[in-house]
Amino acid sequence: MRLSTSIFTQPTTATHPPKLHKEPIFRIQAIKRSPGPIQELGIQKEAEKDLSKILRTEFAIKNIEKKVSSKKYKNLWPKPVLEALDEAIKQKKWQLALKIFGLLRQQQWYQARCQTFTKLIVMLGKCKQPEQASLLFEVMLSDGLKPSVDVYTALVSAYGQSGLLDEAFSTINDMKSVSDCKPDVYTYSILIKSCTKFHRFDLIEKILAEMSYLGIECSAVTYNTIIDGYGKAKKFAEMESSFSVMVESGSCHPDIFTLNSMISAYGNSGNIEKMEKWYDEFNLMGVKADIQTFNILTKSYGRAGMYDKMRSVMDFMQKRFFSPTVVTYNIVIETFGKAGNIEKMEEYFKKMKHRGMKPNSITYCSLVSAYSKAGFIMKVDSILRQVENSDVILDTPFFNCIISAYGQAGDVEKMGELFLAMKERHCVPDNITFAVMIQAYNALGMTEAAQNLENKMIAMKENSGICSTFFIHASVDLLVCENLSQDWVFSADYFYYCNIILVPITNDF
Repeated sequence: MRLSTSIFTQPTTATHPPKLHKEPIFRIQAIKRSPGPIQELGIQKEAEKDLSKILRTEFAIKNIEKKVSSKKYKNLWPKPVLEALDEAIKQKKWQLALKIFGLLRQQQWYQARCQTFTKLIVMLGKCKQPEQASLLFEVMLSDGLKPSVDVYTALVSAYGQSGLLDEAFSTINDMKSVSDCKPDVYTYSILIKSCTKFHRFDLIEKILAEMSYLGIECSAVTYNTIIDGYGKAKKFAEMESSFSVMVESGSCHPDIFTLNSMISAYGNSGNIEKMEKWYDEFNLMGVKADIQTFNILTKSYGRAGMYDKMRSVMDFMQKRFFSPTVVTYNIVIETFGKAGNIEKMEEYFKKMKHRGMKPNSITYCSLVSAYSKAGFIMKVDSILRQVENSDVILDTPFFNCIISAYGQAGDVEKMGELFLAMKERHCVPDNITFAVMIQAYNALGMTEAAQNLENKMIAMKENSGICSTFFIHASVDLLVCENLSQDWVFSADYFYYCNIILVPITNDF
């Protein structure tokens, strides 16, 4: 394999070589005295001051969150309101973010800004809430604010991420009708990404033709988006053709993103020879690998069962001063777990913790899946205890995984307890959650419980599109629709599910 010879034998300069101090700096540091009691006290006070500031900020944010449903607060201090909004956006809590934004618009000092609307629309796009993004855009117009290119582009992205391509194209047509708000290369790149995501490759040539007509040249981002889209769809001929067009353009040069997209495409399809060929090609072009490149190689070799090469990649990383990340260890742990090599999986899990890296939900999910598959339910208990005693942020896929593990082991009671624990962790059950539980009930001959759960799941699906609650803030026309599927855990249906899965309802609900 060419990769096996080039990657480990060619002398390469490290991307991040170790920093060495020059001699004069060393001398200055050598004559410094150790900090005395006064200096140590100053450092301690500074740390306490920083902690106090963090705690005050968190308290202020929580205080703002309590006031979002009230109409009487119209002259709040700007800083905590804006910080609370930024925090909600960062955590993708879209309902809370829109409530805080409604509170913000009530303030006497409020001034509508395109930047704020852009941030909110981008968040709504990521949360797959295009209807809310559209409503927010209308609110901005009602505020008398003229949309910027960034706002329009965010709206195109919000529609595109949910597959509403007609609306995305319509938004771009609206942009073209505004004199100083024409779509740019970034807007079109976003649109192309949406088309590739939903396999509408037939629209790409149309978009490129329109860009050419408007005098908009493709950027490296545009080409990389097209290459990545074709690669993920396993359209390798089109991917390589787009790469050739990129090189021939003369204005855009292949970069690390191009490299990662192409080797990932071949690696995910199991075509190791092609993956190694393109790695060597990019190496000759002077495009150097990064940590993501090595993670892709590690994952591809692991999937192909080429464990020696997988370990060689990690050794190469160490020699070139690339420290493995949590993602790297997650890949290796998952690989050995799926292969049933529990000993190696545990070895790398220990290495991960010894390096001071914090396991995340994906790590624990891989461990639980491997233990469950091997029939080591006691070790699943151990993982559950570790999770309960940590501050790891759990998600619905983790609960699906561990509920499945106990379901396969026939432990219905534990399965039910974990189902209830999802509420405490703010995780909403999805179709997989119910499918796993239904399968477990059927396997145990509990057909009535399985049928009841299936009926309720179908009923919930039918109601999932209903907007049940509207928040209207004073003179504000901002409408926030809350989807029933987000709040079902607090409804009567939730208590019905509790009864179905044979777990007593506690006073906590």
